[in-house]
Amino acid sequence: MSAPRPDVPALPVTFRPTLTRVVLLSVGLAMFLVITVIALMLERLNPGERITFIFVAALFLGVLALLSRPRVTADDTGVTVVNITRTRRLAWEEILRVNLRSGDPWVFLDLSDGTSMPALGIQPGMAKEQAIRDARALRALTESRSAAGDDTP
Repeated sequence: MSAPRPDVPALPVTFRPTLTRVVLLSVGLAMFLVITVIALMLERLNPGERITFIFVAALFLGVLALLSRPRVTADDTGVTVVNITRTRRLAWEEILRVNLRSGDPWVFLDLSDGTSMPALGIQPGMAKEQAIRDARALRALTESRSAAGDDTP
Protein backbone atom coordinates (compact mmCIF):
# COMPACT_ATOMS: atom_id res chain seq x y z
CA MET A 1 0.00 0.00 0.00
CA SER A 2 1.51 3.33 -1.01
CA ALA A 3 1.52 6.48 1.10
CA PRO A 4 -1.44 8.80 0.62
CA ARG A 5 -0.90 11.57 -1.92
CA PRO A 6 -0.53 14.87 -0.08
CA ASP A 7 -2.32 17.94 -1.26
CA VAL A 8 -0.10 20.36 -3.12
CA PRO A 9 0.40 23.36 -0.78
CA ALA A 10 -0.30 26.89 -1.92
CA LEU A 11 2.75 28.87 -2.99
CA PRO A 12 4.82 30.46 -1.64
CA VAL A 13 5.55 28.03 1.19
CA THR A 14 8.49 27.77 3.57
CA PHE A 15 9.60 24.57 5.27
CA ARG A 16 11.86 24.82 8.31
CA PRO A 17 12.59 22.74 11.41
CA THR A 18 10.66 25.03 13.78
CA LEU A 19 11.22 23.07 17.00
CA THR A 20 14.94 22.75 16.33
CA ARG A 21 15.11 26.46 15.56
CA VAL A 22 13.29 27.40 18.79
CA VAL A 23 15.57 25.18 20.89
CA LEU A 24 18.78 26.45 19.27
CA LEU A 25 17.86 30.13 19.56
CA SER A 26 16.55 29.74 23.13
CA VAL A 27 19.67 27.93 24.28
CA GLY A 28 21.86 30.48 22.49
CA LEU A 29 20.08 33.43 24.08
CA ALA A 30 20.12 31.80 27.53
CA MET A 31 23.87 31.06 27.22
CA PHE A 32 24.53 34.63 26.09
CA LEU A 33 22.60 36.09 29.02
CA VAL A 34 24.16 33.79 31.64
CA ILE A 35 27.74 34.34 30.42
CA THR A 36 27.18 38.10 30.18
CA VAL A 37 25.72 38.29 33.69
CA ILE A 38 28.62 36.23 35.06
CA ALA A 39 31.12 38.49 33.29
CA LEU A 40 29.50 41.57 34.80
CA MET A 41 29.21 40.08 38.30
CA LEU A 42 32.79 38.83 38.66
CA GLU A 43 34.61 41.61 40.46
CA ARG A 44 38.09 40.31 39.67
CA LEU A 45 37.72 40.77 35.92
CA ASN A 46 39.14 43.82 34.25
CA PRO A 47 37.18 45.49 31.40
CA GLY A 48 39.12 43.61 28.71
CA GLU A 49 38.30 40.24 30.28
CA ARG A 50 34.64 41.19 30.61
CA ILE A 51 34.54 42.12 26.93
CA THR A 52 36.19 38.79 26.06
CA PHE A 53 33.54 36.89 28.03
CA ILE A 54 30.74 38.78 26.27
CA PHE A 55 32.44 38.28 22.87
CA VAL A 56 32.64 34.51 23.44
CA ALA A 57 28.97 34.48 24.50
CA ALA A 58 28.05 36.37 21.31
CA LEU A 59 30.12 33.89 19.30
CA PHE A 60 28.20 30.95 20.81
CA LEU A 61 24.90 32.70 20.03
CA GLY A 62 26.07 33.39 16.47
CA VAL A 63 26.98 29.74 15.85
CA LEU A 64 23.62 28.55 17.17
CA ALA A 65 21.86 31.19 15.04
CA LEU A 66 23.69 29.84 11.96
CA LEU A 67 22.59 26.31 12.87
CA SER A 68 18.99 27.53 13.10
CA ARG A 69 19.10 29.18 9.66
CA PRO A 70 18.16 26.29 7.30
CA ARG A 71 14.91 26.51 5.38
CA VAL A 72 13.42 25.54 2.04
CA THR A 73 11.19 28.10 0.33
CA ALA A 74 9.14 27.17 -2.72
CA ASP A 75 7.45 29.70 -4.99
CA ASP A 76 6.08 29.81 -8.53
CA THR A 77 9.51 29.94 -10.17
CA GLY A 78 11.44 27.42 -8.07
CA VAL A 79 12.94 26.52 -4.73
CA THR A 80 15.41 28.39 -2.55
CA VAL A 81 17.44 26.11 -0.28
CA VAL A 82 19.08 27.91 2.63
CA ASN A 83 21.55 25.68 4.47
CA ILE A 84 23.90 26.69 7.27
CA THR A 85 26.27 28.88 5.26
CA ARG A 86 25.05 28.62 1.66
CA THR A 87 21.93 29.57 -0.24
CA ARG A 88 21.05 28.09 -3.61
CA ARG A 89 18.19 28.91 -5.94
CA LEU A 90 16.85 26.05 -8.06
CA ALA A 91 14.34 26.14 -10.89
CA TRP A 92 11.64 23.48 -10.64
CA GLU A 93 13.07 21.75 -13.71
CA GLU A 94 16.40 21.21 -11.91
CA ILE A 95 14.84 19.06 -9.18
CA LEU A 96 14.29 15.48 -10.30
CA ARG A 97 13.41 13.88 -6.98
CA VAL A 98 12.89 14.72 -3.29
CA ASN A 99 14.24 12.01 -0.98
CA LEU A 100 13.81 11.46 2.75
CA ARG A 101 14.70 7.86 3.46
CA SER A 102 14.61 6.22 6.85
CA GLY A 103 17.72 7.24 8.76
CA ASP A 104 18.47 10.30 6.59
CA PRO A 105 19.35 13.38 8.68
CA TRP A 106 17.52 15.65 6.21
CA VAL A 107 15.97 15.77 2.76
CA PHE A 108 18.16 15.27 -0.30
CA LEU A 109 17.27 16.73 -3.68
CA ASP A 110 18.38 14.79 -6.75
CA LEU A 111 19.26 17.39 -9.38
CA SER A 112 19.27 17.33 -13.16
CA ASP A 113 23.07 17.83 -13.26
CA GLY A 114 23.54 14.39 -11.66
CA THR A 115 24.30 15.68 -8.16
CA SER A 116 22.40 15.41 -4.92
CA MET A 117 21.92 18.42 -2.66
CA PRO A 118 21.05 18.36 1.03
CA ALA A 119 18.12 20.53 2.09
CA LEU A 120 18.60 20.97 5.83
CA GLY A 121 15.33 22.89 6.14
CA ILE A 122 13.46 19.58 6.28
CA GLN A 123 15.01 17.36 8.94
CA PRO A 124 13.36 14.64 11.04
CA GLY A 125 15.58 15.08 14.10
CA MET A 126 13.15 16.57 16.64
CA ALA A 127 9.90 16.53 14.63
CA LYS A 128 9.87 13.41 12.48
CA GLU A 129 6.20 13.50 11.46
CA GLN A 130 6.40 17.17 10.45
CA ALA A 131 9.52 16.46 8.38
CA ILE A 132 7.78 13.59 6.61
CA ARG A 133 4.76 15.80 5.84
CA ASP A 134 7.03 18.60 4.59
CA ALA A 135 9.06 16.21 2.42
CA ARG A 136 5.86 14.80 0.91
CA ALA A 137 4.52 18.30 0.25
CA LEU A 138 7.78 19.36 -1.44
CA ARG A 139 7.76 16.13 -3.46
CA ALA A 140 4.15 16.79 -4.55
CA LEU A 141 5.07 20.35 -5.53
CA THR A 142 8.09 19.14 -7.49
CA GLU A 143 6.06 16.49 -9.30
CA SER A 144 3.23 18.89 -10.11
CA ARG A 145 5.64 21.57 -11.34
CA SER A 146 7.66 19.17 -13.48
CA ALA A 147 4.43 17.74 -14.93
CA ALA A 148 3.24 21.28 -15.69
CA GLY A 149 6.59 22.00 -17.32
CA ASP A 150 6.26 18.88 -19.51
CA ASP A 151 2.95 20.12 -20.90
CA THR A 152 4.34 23.38 -22.24
CA PRO A 153 5.65 23.45 -25.82
